Amino acid sequence: MTTTLLAWILAGLGLAVLAVRHRVAAVCLVTGQAMVLMALAFHDARETGDLIAASALTARTLLLAGLFGLLIRNTRDTRLVHPGLGLVRRIGAGIALALVLIWLVPTIGLGTRAIEQAILAVVALGLVIAATSRATLQQILGIVVVENALVLAALELPGTSWLIELGLAFDLVLLAAVAGAFHRRIVAQFGAGDTAALRSLRD
Repeated sequence: MTTTLLAWILAGLGLAVLAVRHRVAAVCLVTGQAMVLMALAFHDARETGDLIAASALTARTLLLAGLFGLLIRNTRDTRLVHPGLGLVRRIGAGIALALVLIWLVPTIGLGTRAIEQAILAVVALGLVIAATSRATLQQILGIVVVENALVLAALELPGTSWLIELGLAFDLVLLAAVAGAFHRRIVAQFGAGDTAALRSLRD
């Protein structure tokens, strides 16, 4: 019951990220997802390897929070970045994709079906966050949400090596750092983290 509840809390936080426009609020919500994963990892830890994986998720949470904090502090948008879709359409697209994935994807052996459905919902929400936003920081957050779903799946997969969980944590931090560097460059060049500005580039 605890794991199922935490999985759906993860999905609820993902839906909230999709709904908010303020980037500080979005970062706090994604950090909240990472904290839920960290708590779940420590709750289910039984062996030394599990504790190592939980500690890696703790380091991942702190590094991501620090990275996003630096991005927010060092990149100020000088103009408003309009969303790619309106709020209602964004939420509708996220819920619709989540329902489609839950309907299409068969049971994959992750604990209970309810946990699998929550993971699929988080994946869908992350994809919609990344695909429907013009703000580069929001797109990065969408990728992190999808990765959070993969981490939850790794935690729930029977017999998963702690090395896989450690690798997922390292890969995400590296990916977020690279994406953050591109975000800073775009803001420095165009005055805002708006991917629509890239259309003005010519060969």
